[in-house]
Amino acid sequence: VYKRQISISAFFMDETEITNSEYRQFVYWVRDSIARWMLYDNGITDPPFVLTENDDGIIIDPPKVNWDEEIPWKTDQQEVVDALEDLYLPEHERYFRRKEIDTRKLYYEYFWVDLHAAAKKDFSADGNYEDGMFANRPQGMRDRSVYVRKEIINVYPDTLCWIHDYTYSFNDPMTEKYFWHPAYDHYPVVGVNWKQARAFCIWRTELRNSYLRSKRGESVVAEFRLPTEAEWEWAARGGYELSPYPWGGPYTRNDRGCFLANFKPIRGNYIDDGGLRTVIVAHYPSNDWGLYDMAGNVSEWTNSAFDPVSYNFTWDMNPNYTYDAKESDPPAMKRKVVRGGSWKDIAYYLQTYTRAYEYQDTAKSYVGFRCMQPFLG
Repeated sequence: VYKRQISISAFFMDETEITNSEYRQFVYWVRDSIARWMLYDNGITDPPFVLTENDDGIIIDPPKVNWDEEIPWKTDQQEVVDALEDLYLPEHERYFRRKEIDTRKLYYEYFWVDLHAAAKKDFSADGNYEDGMFANRPQGMRDRSVYVRKEIINVYPDTLCWIHDYTYSFNDPMTEKYFWHPAYDHYPVVGVNWKQARAFCIWRTELRNSYLRSKRGESVVAEFRLPTEAEWEWAARGGYELSPYPWGGPYTRNDRGCFLANFKPIRGNYIDDGGLRTVIVAHYPSNDWGLYDMAGNVSEWTNSAFDPVSYNFTWDMNPNYTYDAKESDPPAMKRKVVRGGSWKDIAYYLQTYTRAYEYQDTAKSYVGFRCMQPFLG
């Protein structure tokens, strides 16, 4: 095990992983916002957005969605039915002729600033720093808008992950029920890839800040994101620097012989710890910082890219290795660190210092995520 001393800025972290119920709120928000645009484009409703001004009277862009406008989901008005028809599955794809939302159309669009690209400043060939600092911008572009990146992400989780992760296993019932059935409301969401998890964090940030602005008149204060690998490990340890597990001991059972997390005990007796697959969040005791399921249940996405030797070249204050992989990049560049182990892992992967990775564009039945918020004080 590679050991080094580092320092990490203060932060807050979710007590549990993001649940199906919480992630469905994101999905429904995207669905409703798309429906509002469809109705507006067909001249049926008022503009689906509200223009707002800051303290200086400047219009805030982008505008926020007008949630006071009702969506007539259940109506016999033919013009409304026709306007929303594109949001539903085509008739030849409907199961028993049930009219259901086409989840392939649930896209969330957002923007972010690539600070790493903006920070690259080099001297030009003739030694002119002023020219060199713009060298990484497209020809003729000399303003910061070139660093604004646009992302369009389908937000619906991969509900088929239960089958394609384990081909020769009967997991069909999980595919049909896990994400949408109320019985699984408080189970950790799975089938979410790294890009979807990041999009959720950005949406949650905007949702929180919109609330603060509208209800309290406060300026933007919230910022949610995925934790870095170092932040995740610091939180998982719960104040125990030498303990291999979040609960502060070297064993996976307590003094009464009960398992302390949901994982793969012994040689595959999955049910022996109280859960065959995932279990409800906060089912097992928290660590000393009040964080649940930092070991087991589902592994968790982090903000960090995976490199076997990243510990050797990252800084000792808030260390983090990141890489914004593109579609054209090789698979090795698309690896993101996952931590904590899951319901299908042996105890080794539950240890606070064990590293693993998954590819950012893949969704697994054993990987979820939780958010963190930097402390601004």
